[in-house]
Amino acid sequence: MSISLPSTGTFTIGDKSVHRLGFGAMSLTGPGVWGPPRDRGEAVRVLRRAVELGVDFIDTADSYGPYVSEEIIREALRPYPEGLLVATKAGFVRTGPGQWHVVGRPAYLRQEVEMSLRRLGVERLDLLQLHRIDPEVPLEDQLGELRALRDEGKIGSVGLSEVTVEELERARRVVEIVTVQNRYNLTLRTSEDVLRHCEEEGIGFIPYSPIAKGALAAPGSPVEHVAKAVGATPAQVSLAWLLARSPVVMPIPGTSSVAHLEENLGASTVSLTAGQLEELSGS
Repeated sequence: MSISLPSTGTFTIGDKSVHRLGFGAMSLTGPGVWGPPRDRGEAVRVLRRAVELGVDFIDTADSYGPYVSEEIIREALRPYPEGLLVATKAGFVRTGPGQWHVVGRPAYLRQEVEMSLRRLGVERLDLLQLHRIDPEVPLEDQLGELRALRDEGKIGSVGLSEVTVEELERARRVVEIVTVQNRYNLTLRTSEDVLRHCEEEGIGFIPYSPIAKGALAAPGSPVEHVAKAVGATPAQVSLAWLLARSPVVMPIPGTSSVAHLEENLGASTVSLTAGQLEELSGS
């Protein structure tokens, strides 16, 4: 196994500079992102192994479990290593497995920030991302509350999730936005305009669901062809493609398995030629 996270480059969020290949902690829960994981011990080992291998950016949310992911992060990693950035999110209420309901009322967002501080055992959330914009609540009220929490020192930086360029720019008129987290990978690039806008503005772009699956990973696909050529797995090639896509891209592959974690982080040593990048991008 070869891993070299420094080769991925870094991105600065607030007062911390982190490697661009991070870890997404949604998988450290039960089916439907609900309840505890089948193997809590393995979930703890995954987090500790990730940090051992140099991961210093972990993404979670209060709604993962709900609360389970944040609690396991605290169990596994507190006291937190210097330089580690744990980002969390608020804005979803969970009523059962696979059920997600947007709630952006200011009082609710403040409550969840307070509870995330308690669950993670920190005095400040380095990065709090609004999980979704609530269409029933004025955007200015939602982001205004996060700005107030930032000004109080309870949040270090503010980010967004699943937004358009227009929504991002509206939000930036209320509070500084340092990251955007949209679904983006080799097979789904509907957020290409958001990525390019983030690149122009120096905003971190966090692609969730970053590993291409399905047809592109099937036998004879471009991903398989490139993977064989460079001696890597399709997952590693998919992550390497993302890292090469833009210097603001910060993939956060998630898993509940140490072996799978190590495979994903192996993407840090995969080097793709211009021709291979073009082949993948045109697929």
